[in-house]
Amino acid sequence: MTKPAETPVRAGDKVSSESHSLTELLEIQKAAFLRDGIPDAATRVDRINRLGQMLLDNADEITAALNEDFGTRPRELSIATDVAGCLIDLTHQRRSAEKWMKETNVSKIQGALGYKQRLRHDPLGVVGIMGPWNFPLQLTIVPAGSAFAAGNRVLLRPSSITAKTTAVIARVAPDYFSIEELAVVTSAHGGGSDFAKLKVDHMFFTGSPEVGASVAQEAAKNLIPVTLELGGKNPVIVDATQDITEAANFIADARMINGGQVCLCPDYVFVPESKVGEFTEKVVARWTKNFPTILTNDQYTSTINEKNYTRITGLIDDAVELGATKHQVIPAGEALPNADARKIPPTLLTGVKAGMKIEEDEVFGPVLTVYPYRNLSEAIDKINSAGHPLTLYWVGDDNENLKRVADNTRSGSISGNDFALHLLSHGLPFGGVGRSGMGNYHGKFGFDTFSHARAVTVSTMPIKFAELVSAPFTKSDTRLTNAQMKMWNFIQGRASRKSAKR
Repeated sequence: MTKPAETPVRAGDKVSSESHSLTELLEIQKAAFLRDGIPDAATRVDRINRLGQMLLDNADEITAALNEDFGTRPRELSIATDVAGCLIDLTHQRRSAEKWMKETNVSKIQGALGYKQRLRHDPLGVVGIMGPWNFPLQLTIVPAGSAFAAGNRVLLRPSSITAKTTAVIARVAPDYFSIEELAVVTSAHGGGSDFAKLKVDHMFFTGSPEVGASVAQEAAKNLIPVTLELGGKNPVIVDATQDITEAANFIADARMINGGQVCLCPDYVFVPESKVGEFTEKVVARWTKNFPTILTNDQYTSTINEKNYTRITGLIDDAVELGATKHQVIPAGEALPNADARKIPPTLLTGVKAGMKIEEDEVFGPVLTVYPYRNLSEAIDKINSAGHPLTLYWVGDDNENLKRVADNTRSGSISGNDFALHLLSHGLPFGGVGRSGMGNYHGKFGFDTFSHARAVTVSTMPIKFAELVSAPFTKSDTRLTNAQMKMWNFIQGRASRKSAKR
C-alpha cells in the first residue's frame, strides 16, 4: 500500500515554529526544498516581499519591544535600522533576483566549436542565520532576504538577549510564512550552541569573535560553510590637514550611535599630537550639546544588560587606575554611571597605555580612546599590532596619505568622513577580514554567498579529452606533449623577461 503524501505546510497555516523541535524544523525545510525543487523568480520575489511586509506591518510593536529589551532605545533609531534599514537591501534583492539567477554562458566562441560552458547559480538548500542583540532584526532579516533571493529556505535565530523582540517576530512570522520557508527559532528550542550544531547547508553568524570561533568549530565538524560577521576595535585616523572641529563632531556622533553598541562604531582615534587637547575639548563639547540630560533622556540608548554595563565600567575604571585620564559628560544633578538605568556617560580616555584592558577589548559602549601621533607610521604600526578591524575610519581628503594607510593596513572596509556609508551601497560588500570575520553580503554579494556557482559543460567535439589523457599513449601523444612543453617554456620565458625589465 502506498503511503499517502504529507500535506505541505503553506504560508497562512499559522503553524508556530515552537510546535516543532529544532531538528524537526530542519528536516521539514530540507524535505520541502527537495519536494518543490529550485524556486522560480516569482516565488523568490514573493518571499522577499512578505519579509519586508512583516516588518512594516508590525513596526510599532517591534520598536516598542526593542525599547523594552534595551531599557531605553529611541524609536527613530529602531525604525531607521531594524525596520526601514532592512528594506534598502530587500528592495534591491527583490528587483535583481531574476537577473542574478539566470544561467550564464561562459564562452560563445568555444560553444560554437563544440565546447559548451554554462554557469548555474543554484540555491544551497537550508540556511541557518544567527543574529546578535545590538540590531536583532537588521542583522537577521537582511541576510534572510539574500538567502531568499538565492532560492533557499531559512532558519532564523534572533538573539535571546533581546527576548521581547524575538518573541514578537516568532509570533507574527506564521502570518507571513510557512515554517517550510522561514522558521523563527527561539530559546525554547535550546541555546545558540544547539543551533550551531545543525546540519544546515550554510551557517551565517553575526556576533563576537569568541562566539564566532565556536560556531565555526561546530560547523566544521559537519563540513558546513560559514559566513562570520564579527566585530573588532575600529580605528580612526584624523589627517594632519583636517579641520579638527569637523573631525571631532563626526567622531563624537559616530561613537554614540546605539549607545556605542555597533560593530562599526569607532573605538579609538589617532589625532596629530599638537591637536589632542583641542580634539578632546571639541568631542566633549559635542556630547554636552547632544545630551543635556542622560538619565531621563529617552534618546540616550541604555547598555543592553547588566553584564555589559559591568564590563564597560570595569574597562574605564581599570584604565584610570593604571594612569589614564577620563573626560566624561555628566549633566548637573545626575549620578552617572547608573546601574539601575544601565546608562554610562559618554567617556573619552587619554593617556591609555599597554597593559590596560581597554587596549585589547572591543568596548561596544559609549567610550572613546584617543592617541596622539607624530607621523602616519605610528598610527599604522599600532593598527597592525591588533587584529584586523571591521572598518577603518579616515578623516581627511582622498589623498596620498589615505592611499598609504590603505596600502599598509588590512580591514573589512575603509570609511572616509562619515559613518559606514558602504552599508547603503548595493555595489559594495559588507564583511570583515581575519578576526573581524569571513565572507560578506549585501547586494549581489549576499546572493552569491547563499548560492552555489555550478559549472555545466557539454561537449560535441570529435576528440575526447578522456581519450587524450588515457593509456595507451602513442608516439603522436609524446610529440604533442613535447610540443606543449616547448610552447609553455617559450611563454613562461617571455613573461619572466618582461618581469625582470620592470
